[in-house]
Amino acid sequence: MCLLVFAWQKHPRYRLVLAGNRDEFHQRPSAPAAWWQERPDLLAGRDLEAGGAWLGVSRDGNAAVVTNFRETPAVESAKHSRGALVADFLSQSDDPDIWSAGVDESRFAGFNLLLFSSTKGHYLSNREQRDTRLASGIYGLSNHRLDTPWPKLTLARKRFAACIGGEHVDPEDLFDLLADRQPAAKDELPRTGLPDEWERLLSAAFIVHPAYGTRASTVLMVGNDGQVLFHERRFDPDGKRAGDERFEFCTRTAEAARER
Repeated sequence: MCLLVFAWQKHPRYRLVLAGNRDEFHQRPSAPAAWWQERPDLLAGRDLEAGGAWLGVSRDGNAAVVTNFRETPAVESAKHSRGALVADFLSQSDDPDIWSAGVDESRFAGFNLLLFSSTKGHYLSNREQRDTRLASGIYGLSNHRLDTPWPKLTLARKRFAACIGGEHVDPEDLFDLLADRQPAAKDELPRTGLPDEWERLLSAAFIVHPAYGTRASTVLMVGNDGQVLFHERRFDPDGKRAGDERFEFCTRTAEAARER
């Protein structure tokens, strides 16, 4: 996942609204979003090479997202999948503070991790040395620190704020902002140590390249009433739509309240 914008406890109807693109090498195998057979409370896409997830939600409405931290040269000393952080949190814990305190950050290459429960939002990075409780607000994350003002992130946050400005939030508006293929102007490109042609390619919200690009766009909305929408839209190497997986469900806590 290489571009993410989200509102935490900012909208009157939704405690979490999130829109993100997963960028990855096309040759890396992955499975579409689904309820995992061996972890039936976990809904997420799956990296079939390492077994982890990039973005997921549980039946309790908890959510987690991980992004890689762009480093040049790449640091590959760690042996564990960063995607395991998403799956493990959603399978093991309802408390981001307690769970994140037990993470051995040295086992992983550079990562940014967002964790959400019904009451807490949490940001953890092993490159920024930050373990931060999120206040109510609108945020953006790519492959650097939270809210790093890369052009695509700045623009996506601005468009996202407009999309959630009213009481009704249309998921298609969020997919539209994720679909922006316009790269940044040359004088606005981030300087992260990559060749200029790759800096330009990666500066677009939606990346199209035969080897590496946007594999999926996802919208997640968790309502204050316990209703959850998880919609994943997948793309082929040409950037053409290849399929959709849409799930709507009510959290267990909300279901139990309705039965009382």
